[in-house]
Amino acid sequence: MAPCKVAFSMMTMAVLLQAASCATYNVGGLNGGWDLSTDLQTWASTQTFVPGDSLVFKYAPFHDVAEVTKAGYDSCSASNAIQSYADGNSVVKLSALGKRFFICGITGHCSGGMKLEVDVVSAAALTPPAAAAPPAPATSQAPFAPPLLGIEPSPTSFTEPPVGDLGLDLVAPAAPPHQQSAAHGPGLRLFTVVSLVVAFLWAWAL
Repeated sequence: MAPCKVAFSMMTMAVLLQAASCATYNVGGLNGGWDLSTDLQTWASTQTFVPGDSLVFKYAPFHDVAEVTKAGYDSCSASNAIQSYADGNSVVKLSALGKRFFICGITGHCSGGMKLEVDVVSAAALTPPAAAAPPAPATSQAPFAPPLLGIEPSPTSFTEPPVGDLGLDLVAPAAPPHQQSAAHGPGLRLFTVVSLVVAFLWAWAL
């Protein structure tokens, strides 16, 4: 019993949705009608008709509505009309896909502009395509590269601070020993010569 209730509910919902999606169009718009003063072709080009919609023709007693073939539409002839209306408030159901053609059958009215072509299209064709996702913003950051195992990454830039900034006093290095002896070289040589002369005289005196 439950499956039947579910199926019936789904059918009822489908019928309600279809009824809600159907529209009724007053031919010529709110400020026009089925007459010689309304630009019916321009009005029709601004509308979109789908199966289930309805057209309402409102007109005076000296007009009528004839649904005709494409040939009858082009020649303004209602002699082989598919359907004719003359009640002044005619409702035409658009039940199938394709083009429908209507004219006023009174002589001279069709050639004067009382003719209408409507194109019934699929409702699925009116669904706009899904918007594409916006592209991800470009980034200039370089990808992260992990360091090799056992090797510490070296800093990209390092400036060694001056020694004075570390609180150390600069001390001039001591002169090498050979430079110190060279500074006293003449006096040392004179002393050596004198010492040798004294030693020689002392030895000779003995």
